[in-house]
Amino acid sequence: MEKAKLAAEPENPAQIELLETHIRFETNGDSRKEVHTRVKINNGLGARQFARLNFGYNRAFESVEIPLVHITYASGGSADILPSAISDQPNPAVVNVPAYQDVRIKSVRILGLAPGDQLEYRVVTAVANHPLAPDFWLEHSFVRAGIVTKEIFELDLPVSSKVQLKINPETPATSLFGDVGGIVFATRKGYRWERSSSTEKNDTKESNPTEPDIVLTTYASWEQLTASHLAVFFGTAMVTPPEIEAKAAALTQGLASLEAKSAALYDFVSQKIKTVDLPLGATGFRTRDPVEILSSGYGTPEDKFVLFAALASKVVTIPRCGFVSSRPNDETMAFARPTDFDQLVALVEISPSNIWLDLSLEVAPYGVIPSQLRGKRALLMIPGEGDHWRKIGMDLPFAARQNVKIDASLGSDGSLTSKVHYVLRGDNELLLRMAFHQTPKEKWKNVAQLLAFSDGFRGNITNVEASDPYATKEPFTVGYEISQPKFVDWTKKSVRIPALLPQIGLPELPAKPAAGAAIPPIELGTPLEVEAHAVLHLPPGTTARAPIGVSVSRDYATFASQYSASAGTLTATRHVNFLLRELPAERAADYNSFRRAVQNDEAQDFTLERPEGEPAKTNSAAPDHPGPPKSNPPKP
Repeated sequence: MEKAKLAAEPENPAQIELLETHIRFETNGDSRKEVHTRVKINNGLGARQFARLNFGYNRAFESVEIPLVHITYASGGSADILPSAISDQPNPAVVNVPAYQDVRIKSVRILGLAPGDQLEYRVVTAVANHPLAPDFWLEHSFVRAGIVTKEIFELDLPVSSKVQLKINPETPATSLFGDVGGIVFATRKGYRWERSSSTEKNDTKESNPTEPDIVLTTYASWEQLTASHLAVFFGTAMVTPPEIEAKAAALTQGLASLEAKSAALYDFVSQKIKTVDLPLGATGFRTRDPVEILSSGYGTPEDKFVLFAALASKVVTIPRCGFVSSRPNDETMAFARPTDFDQLVALVEISPSNIWLDLSLEVAPYGVIPSQLRGKRALLMIPGEGDHWRKIGMDLPFAARQNVKIDASLGSDGSLTSKVHYVLRGDNELLLRMAFHQTPKEKWKNVAQLLAFSDGFRGNITNVEASDPYATKEPFTVGYEISQPKFVDWTKKSVRIPALLPQIGLPELPAKPAAGAAIPPIELGTPLEVEAHAVLHLPPGTTARAPIGVSVSRDYATFASQYSASAGTLTATRHVNFLLRELPAERAADYNSFRRAVQNDEAQDFTLERPEGEPAKTNSAAPDHPGPPKSNPPKP
């Protein structure tokens, strides 16, 4: 019985039998990392996963060598991959941008892998003269979930460097060398870990920890890191060249208020300077000259901030650069390191307002940043001592709202055609602006199809239209037509159909916490007003009965619906207004009652009847209860 159980367990597409990593740091910030890997290919998916190995680096201060790629075939024999199979190309994001050609990917193409084969390779990455040297840092998390049979990790550090090191108590080093344990070598100290699948099973830590197992840094404080970044970002002083001053004056001519000038500069840098989508720090946080950025018409998020700061410094104020951390406040925050950040934002302080900006999105309205960044902590690049951390504001610069209008017609053959029109402000607006901006116009139908699906609409999408994603001062609008040929079956005496309205996404109650843990609040999201109105034109002679509307009011949200049927026309309206961001956990029962009331209303149907004796076109394949499903997609 046990053997049958084990045989039924799914195997990984590829099993990493050995993952061995050695990292050596020097006092000047240089480093050498060597990774040795042996992989057993278990099936075709694993063969495809390892058909190409990619290693990103920046050749301005890094080098990558691949001294070994060896295959041992299950059928017998072995082979070494020839140097001709190794390519070195610019990162796809910088192929057409000459200024960032140092950001590259070294690839190894491995053909002919099959289940049962074993792949072995070594990769050596060396760092020399990093822009932030002599400081260095590292984060490492051990691989879990049984993918790696054996993992070895070794750190070799200089004694003279003031390294702060934090090790997860659940993953202690298995051996030490250097100035520990009573044996002293004058210049080096080191740590070694050996872990296996059996070690992982004995861990009490969760299988996917949110914090690294190993954190080290030579930065003594966040203030020191800030000073280091400022020096790389701006050099010794903020100097505004004449070309930049002239451009700033031209962009703000005739504008009286500082906020209007700031918005004009933001629109220019955000929309007219193309964003080069590289990870934060891919250039070592080294930035280009503002004049070069302006003349080239493109830049990384870091470079776009530098240009914006140069433009704003003379006509508005000096904006602050903020590095956003997605980590919660915990003990690892005592260890300052650049790897804590994954996003860059700008802060413009114009009394009495603090305006947060994301210059990389290109189509975000002034003062709007993605919802996942709001409420996060940002480390501001401010000279001097003091608290450099600031919490990003939660509020949007305008009230979030969503208006949906549906004008539909039901044919005597049971077909349904609808025109759907959206007007949006807020988080959904930003998501759709970005989706339509990043999608070629000939593929807008695919975006509209996903939008329709998320709202519970099914059918064939045609005639998709959207307003200009760059027109950020006005709400974003989207329209499309959708048709469903077998919506109702008129051979039946009466037909029930739902209101042709988008489903309202009501947040779920939080999952039950672990024993002893605090019950989290109920997250309602950004306050949002949604109003949906639908009109359905019926075939001549059709009679209809409408459901009864509902009205529910709470201090955190309100909901109201109205339905009517007259003169061959059905109308349906739903209006929901989320007023608060969250509710205390103790109000779960009240919120659940509100949620059930809304869901029960969405489950109501119109009833249609055709005159007796009137011939109807057969449509036996149509469902007895057609229309959008009674699902509840999550509220953004």
